[in-house]
Amino acid sequence: MDGKSRKAAFSRRVQDRIPVGILGYLDDEPVAWCSIAPRLTYRRLGGMEDAKDDPDAVWSLACMFITRRLRGLGMARAVVEAAVAHARSKGASVVEAYPVDPDSPSYRFMGFVPLFEREGFDEVGRAGTRRHVMRLRIS
Repeated sequence: MDGKSRKAAFSRRVQDRIPVGILGYLDDEPVAWCSIAPRLTYRRLGGMEDAKDDPDAVWSLACMFITRRLRGLGMARAVVEAAVAHARSKGASVVEAYPVDPDSPSYRFMGFVPLFEREGFDEVGRAGTRRHVMRLRIS
Protein backbone atom coordinates (compact mmCIF):
# COMPACT_ATOMS: atom_id res chain seq x y z
CA MET A 1 0.00 0.00 0.00
CA ASP A 2 1.46 3.37 -0.96
CA GLY A 3 1.42 6.50 1.22
CA LYS A 4 -1.66 7.97 -0.45
CA SER A 5 -3.64 4.74 0.08
CA ARG A 6 -2.55 4.50 3.72
CA LYS A 7 -3.60 8.10 4.33
CA ALA A 8 -7.02 7.45 2.76
CA ALA A 9 -7.48 4.25 4.81
CA PHE A 10 -6.54 6.10 8.00
CA SER A 11 -8.95 8.93 7.17
CA ARG A 12 -11.75 6.39 6.66
CA ARG A 13 -11.03 4.87 10.09
CA VAL A 14 -11.26 8.29 11.74
CA GLN A 15 -14.47 9.18 9.86
CA ASP A 16 -15.98 5.81 10.81
CA ARG A 17 -15.01 6.47 14.46
CA ILE A 18 -12.78 3.39 14.64
CA PRO A 19 -10.31 3.92 17.49
CA VAL A 20 -6.82 4.82 16.31
CA GLY A 21 -4.96 6.09 19.36
CA ILE A 22 -4.38 8.85 21.85
CA LEU A 23 -2.50 12.14 21.91
CA GLY A 24 -0.47 13.45 24.82
CA TYR A 25 -0.29 17.18 25.52
CA LEU A 26 2.05 19.38 27.51
CA ASP A 27 0.08 22.53 28.23
CA ASP A 28 -1.71 23.05 24.89
CA GLU A 29 0.97 21.48 22.71
CA PRO A 30 0.67 17.90 21.39
CA VAL A 31 3.92 16.14 22.37
CA ALA A 32 3.11 12.42 22.22
CA TRP A 33 1.11 9.92 20.18
CA CYS A 34 0.27 6.30 20.91
CA SER A 35 -1.49 3.92 18.59
CA ILE A 36 -3.88 1.96 20.83
CA ALA A 37 -6.93 0.24 19.39
CA PRO A 38 -8.66 -3.12 19.20
CA ARG A 39 -6.23 -5.69 17.81
CA LEU A 40 -8.77 -6.69 15.17
CA THR A 41 -8.43 -3.23 13.56
CA TYR A 42 -4.73 -3.81 12.75
CA ARG A 43 -3.01 -6.00 10.22
CA ARG A 44 -1.54 -9.12 11.82
CA LEU A 45 1.05 -7.91 14.36
CA GLY A 46 2.27 -11.30 15.55
CA GLY A 47 0.32 -11.52 18.78
CA MET A 48 -1.00 -14.66 20.32
CA GLU A 49 -4.46 -16.11 20.17
CA ASP A 50 -5.87 -17.22 23.49
CA ALA A 51 -9.17 -19.10 23.36
CA LYS A 52 -10.27 -17.61 26.70
CA ASP A 53 -9.99 -14.04 25.40
CA ASP A 54 -12.80 -12.25 23.60
CA PRO A 55 -11.04 -11.10 20.39
CA ASP A 56 -12.87 -7.75 20.57
CA ALA A 57 -11.46 -7.14 24.06
CA VAL A 58 -7.78 -7.55 23.12
CA TRP A 59 -6.24 -4.19 22.27
CA SER A 60 -2.87 -3.54 20.66
CA LEU A 61 -0.43 -0.83 21.61
CA ALA A 62 1.35 -0.82 18.28
CA CYS A 63 3.57 2.25 18.30
CA MET A 64 4.32 5.51 20.05
CA PHE A 65 6.06 8.79 19.44
CA ILE A 66 7.37 11.35 21.90
CA THR A 67 8.78 14.66 20.74
CA ARG A 68 12.58 14.53 20.91
CA ARG A 69 13.06 17.20 23.58
CA LEU A 70 10.95 15.22 26.06
CA ARG A 71 12.49 11.79 25.52
CA GLY A 72 14.21 10.26 28.52
CA LEU A 73 12.04 12.15 30.99
CA GLY A 74 9.47 9.45 31.77
CA MET A 75 6.99 10.40 29.05
CA ALA A 76 6.98 6.88 27.56
CA ARG A 77 5.80 5.46 30.87
CA ALA A 78 3.06 8.08 31.08
CA VAL A 79 2.00 7.31 27.50
CA VAL A 80 1.80 3.56 28.17
CA GLU A 81 -0.19 4.14 31.36
CA ALA A 82 -2.59 6.46 29.53
CA ALA A 83 -2.98 3.96 26.67
CA VAL A 84 -3.80 1.13 29.10
CA ALA A 85 -6.31 3.36 30.92
CA HIS A 86 -7.89 4.32 27.60
CA ALA A 87 -8.18 0.69 26.49
CA ARG A 88 -9.68 -0.28 29.85
CA SER A 89 -12.24 2.54 29.60
CA LYS A 90 -13.31 1.19 26.19
CA GLY A 91 -13.82 -2.38 27.44
CA ALA A 92 -10.45 -4.01 26.80
CA SER A 93 -9.49 -6.94 29.00
CA VAL A 94 -5.98 -7.39 27.56
CA VAL A 95 -3.44 -4.96 26.12
CA GLU A 96 -0.82 -6.46 23.86
CA ALA A 97 2.41 -4.66 22.89
CA TYR A 98 5.29 -5.51 20.55
CA PRO A 99 8.42 -3.81 21.93
CA VAL A 100 12.05 -4.46 21.05
CA ASP A 101 15.28 -4.70 23.03
CA PRO A 102 16.92 -1.31 23.67
CA ASP A 103 19.78 -2.09 21.25
CA SER A 104 17.46 -3.03 18.39
CA PRO A 105 18.30 -1.28 15.12
CA SER A 106 14.65 -1.22 14.02
CA TYR A 107 11.07 -1.12 15.31
CA ARG A 108 12.13 1.32 18.04
CA PHE A 109 8.81 3.16 17.61
CA MET A 110 7.14 0.15 19.27
CA GLY A 111 8.86 0.87 22.58
CA PHE A 112 11.40 -1.07 24.59
CA VAL A 113 10.95 -4.29 26.59
CA PRO A 114 12.11 -2.89 29.98
CA LEU A 115 9.41 -0.20 29.92
CA PHE A 116 6.67 -2.76 29.40
CA GLU A 117 8.15 -5.07 32.04
CA ARG A 118 8.05 -2.19 34.56
CA GLU A 119 4.41 -1.61 33.65
CA GLY A 120 3.51 -5.25 34.44
CA PHE A 121 3.41 -6.70 30.93
CA ASP A 122 4.52 -10.34 30.56
CA GLU A 123 6.32 -11.70 27.53
CA VAL A 124 4.23 -14.37 25.81
CA GLY A 125 6.13 -14.86 22.56
CA ARG A 126 8.02 -13.30 19.70
CA ALA A 127 6.92 -11.64 16.46
CA GLY A 128 9.81 -12.11 14.09
CA THR A 129 13.40 -11.83 15.25
CA ARG A 130 13.26 -8.45 16.99
CA ARG A 131 9.78 -7.84 18.37
CA HIS A 132 8.65 -9.34 21.66
CA VAL A 133 4.95 -9.97 22.24
CA MET A 134 3.97 -8.74 25.70
CA ARG A 135 0.57 -8.81 27.35
CA LEU A 136 -1.09 -7.12 30.27
CA ARG A 137 -4.39 -8.47 31.56
CA ILE A 138 -6.44 -5.51 32.79
CA SER A 139 -9.69 -7.15 33.84
